Amino acid sequence: MKLAHGNSNLYFPDGMSGEAALQRTKHLAVGAHQDDLEIMAYAAIEECYGNPDKWFGGIVLTDGAGSARKGPYADYSDEDMRKVRLLEQQKAAALGEYSFVAQLGYSSAEARNQSNDVVEDLAKLIAAASADVIYVHNPADKHPTHILTMMRTIEAIRTLPLELRPIKLYGVEVWRDLDWMDDREKVILRTDRRPNLAYALMALFDSQISGGKRYDLAVPGRRLANATFFEPHSVDQVESASFAMDMSPLLDDDSMRVADLVERHLIDFRQQVMDNLNCQEKNHEKS
Repeated sequence: MKLAHGNSNLYFPDGMSGEAALQRTKHLAVGAHQDDLEIMAYAAIEECYGNPDKWFGGIVLTDGAGSARKGPYADYSDEDMRKVRLLEQQKAAALGEYSFVAQLGYSSAEARNQSNDVVEDLAKLIAAASADVIYVHNPADKHPTHILTMMRTIEAIRTLPLELRPIKLYGVEVWRDLDWMDDREKVILRTDRRPNLAYALMALFDSQISGGKRYDLAVPGRRLANATFFEPHSVDQVESASFAMDMSPLLDDDSMRVADLVERHLIDFRQQVMDNLNCQEKNHEKS
């Protein structure tokens, strides 16, 4: 498969040929940066791990050259960081037994300015994979490149005929959690079946951890907190979980705006908070 950027890279950990590796993919994640796949789509990685009937595939939009760095990576050039992060992502794909990982190689600026190339690359890969479920950054995320990646992915899906689109599209936590969503609207992605695999995958991204970002502690911590603080009146149903927003309505109605989908959840959140406060104030006045 020919991808647009000169720095693009397609990696197939088990040596399966490109077309076959893409076609067997059932769960596909599209992330902005190296390690985003492991943060937001670990539930899918875990579900597919060791399962010959289910395969996980990943797409990374940017090249990682602009990563924050200190410690042993403090003097690395952007090109050095690009090479390091590409290799880290390949190591994660091998350890997690991914069907494939495609690193498209764009800088964040290029992803913004070369939208046609980005959308075409994504559309090619999504069509070839024909995954049942696609995981993207949630639309309430606060990282601009994450939002850009999510929007480009939706644009790409909408260029495809309905029969080549996924069944489900989930927006998952990375740079903002989804604890604020109504519990009835949250998609609970269980992440507690192989905690050793979760820690091992995160540990591979040494350029981030030793470079000043303790994702290896923060990500499992958030998942544990999600499971514990989900329900205040019963014991935990799972030990670890990620929350996702179901964005599947966007697959069927090309006229629907992402902002409209998010606004509905924000209105529900505001209403829930205000109802709880107003109820308590009324009870206090009566007493």
